[in-house]
Amino acid sequence: MSRHELTDEQWAIIEPLLPKQKPG
Repeated sequence: MSRHELTDEQWAIIEPLLPKQKPG
């Protein structure tokens, strides 16, 4: 699965809930 499979609306809701970490 990939984050890119999320819709903009879903990501707008989910993203703020995730840890503030960028992929290394």
